[in-house]
Amino acid sequence: MKGTLLVVGWGFSGSAIAARAARSGFRVVATTRSPRSASAPNGVELCDFADPAPYSRATHLIATAPPGPEGDPVWALHGEALKAAPLRWAGYLSTTGVYGDRQGAWVDEHTAPAPGQSRSRRRLSAEGQWAALETVCALDLFRTAGIYGPGRSAFDDLRAGKARRIDRPGHAFGRIHREDIARAVLAAMSSAPRDGSRILHLADDEPAEPSAVTAEAARLLGLAPPPLTPFEEAWAGMSEMGRSFWSEDRRVSNVATKAALSLDWAYPTYREGLGAILAEERAQGPAQE
Repeated sequence: MKGTLLVVGWGFSGSAIAARAARSGFRVVATTRSPRSASAPNGVELCDFADPAPYSRATHLIATAPPGPEGDPVWALHGEALKAAPLRWAGYLSTTGVYGDRQGAWVDEHTAPAPGQSRSRRRLSAEGQWAALETVCALDLFRTAGIYGPGRSAFDDLRAGKARRIDRPGHAFGRIHREDIARAVLAAMSSAPRDGSRILHLADDEPAEPSAVTAEAARLLGLAPPPLTPFEEAWAGMSEMGRSFWSEDRRVSNVATKAALSLDWAYPTYREGLGAILAEERAQGPAQE
């Protein structure tokens, strides 16, 4: 066995990380606020988020829980247990949102953060809390682009009749398939022992306009893509969250991250990712479209 991985947060990304780690030979414990109503694959033990006991046996830890207004919930509840844990490696899933608006310019792993949204400022503050472990064990801070995968992709809005295509040429976003997140986390924690911390970018190779992603999903489903809506018209009807999403524009480089991890993405663009999602869905049962 390679050690015991504690996955703090049994969510969309955490469950993929846990499953891959279990298959690779790690003992895996994952925390959730509702352990009685959750189910896990073979090799993954579920525990209550409030229970400090798993920290005493964790040689590796990945935290996916988002911070709230009061800061990182793991440090708030388990700060002492974290400091005493026999950790060799720790990782934290943050967001590329910490870079703020760059008006379409590229950022890399050495770019200074400049968060513009309150939720991104909270993420950067949480990164600072996790940085306390860099003198204890190897630490990786993963800044992720928009996360997608089975059950969370452009297919879902198309099938529900809610998909929109906003016409804003040149305004591109990065994204990352959840299985590439899991692969990157495993590669990071399985690398040679080292000291200190790293910033790693989990973003695919091709930032793309959301309208192009929706059009590709429609093509794969054999549907006509939704008509383009002028940005100004769409903006007038957007929620506050939607406006915050569209008010920032940056492109995220992953060159240094892939070199550090000796890793290429399984889904380097949204095209491969969407194709794989649809193939998986069809393999599991009758077509949903």
